[in-house]
Amino acid sequence: MGSIWLMTLIGAAHSAMGTTEPFFQQELLFPLQKKHVHSSTIVECPNGDMLCGWFHGSGERTSPDVVIRGARLKSGTSAWSEHWLMADTPGFPDCNPVLFVDARQELWLFWIAVPAERWEDSLLRYRKAKDYQGDGAPSWRWQDDILLKPGEEFVRALEKGYEKLRDILPGLHADFGGYTITPVEQLLAAARDKSKTQRGWMTRTHVLTLPSGRILLPLYSDGFEVGLMAISDDQGESWRPSAPIAGALLNQPTVVRKRNGDLAAYMREEGDLKKHVLRSISTDDGETWSVAEYTDIPNPNSSLEVIALADGRWVMIYNDSEYERDTLALALSDDEGETWKWSRHLERKPKCSYHYPSIIQSRDGRIHATYTYGVEEGKSIKHVALDAEWIVRGD
Repeated sequence: MGSIWLMTLIGAAHSAMGTTEPFFQQELLFPLQKKHVHSSTIVECPNGDMLCGWFHGSGERTSPDVVIRGARLKSGTSAWSEHWLMADTPGFPDCNPVLFVDARQELWLFWIAVPAERWEDSLLRYRKAKDYQGDGAPSWRWQDDILLKPGEEFVRALEKGYEKLRDILPGLHADFGGYTITPVEQLLAAARDKSKTQRGWMTRTHVLTLPSGRILLPLYSDGFEVGLMAISDDQGESWRPSAPIAGALLNQPTVVRKRNGDLAAYMREEGDLKKHVLRSISTDDGETWSVAEYTDIPNPNSSLEVIALADGRWVMIYNDSEYERDTLALALSDDEGETWKWSRHLERKPKCSYHYPSIIQSRDGRIHATYTYGVEEGKSIKHVALDAEWIVRGD
């Protein structure tokens, strides 16, 4: 399938003003089509190539034809390759890919296979490749599953979290906008059931590597409506769970590190309580997390991602609405997320959908993002590349 370009290059000098607009470029990875393409992930290869992955098929958890596909943008070029198969669990949907290049320059693909058509039964999988910088798909050399065993600390953290949330979720039986909250007692009983706590952990956002070498893979559960980190201190040879991130109907954490070493996890809201992003803090390299609190950042039940730039500023990509996914923005903070002083829209058109973004900063300082692009004519994955100052200029 050939690529279709919706290219915008804003880099020419403005002769009248004598100024230059910051770099901005955008394109679709492939032509608009009718298949469901969603939940993209982008990573930079050591040679400067960009790799993007997404899930592709006739639906999501109930569609066994859903697979992980990928494409490449070669360094110094302006057109994405034909897309190719990245992963397929035959007979089961494959969703939510996350690409990661580790300290040894090995490529990882994390994703979930979905048995029984239930997110709560999801199987956490990964593949690794050393040969991935040529043409076509990576040459995968190893594949396995990640099995986590949350223990008693999982139950204790939930108990502590729900105690703090009693004022937010009175009774825990009310119906909020059609989303019925599971009673706390039922959730705590499930937290003591190993068959429930050891499955259903799902990927969505980028891996974070700490200065110590510790790897944090952000995960979430649609069954428990919490997040946690899969932690590896041996370069991915083994994994164990952190304590959960408890809060009011949250999932899909994205994690960023502060200059003082604290970690901030930002999460979407899953229900319709306040329609705002939640935030939790870890002061021990992701082992434990504070009970998530609401921010003033709007959220229409949609995924977001936050990264720290090399200069210390933070960038958030998110749907800046409480109700719809038809507006997608970038926001910039110079105080580690306390305020977001600058913002600019990537997309804004009623009855369209622009969501589930993935964002990185490449070694040349540019910001790259991919996201689901849905308009009346069809769907694709869109890629944008820009300078941070493009955000500062505003709409």
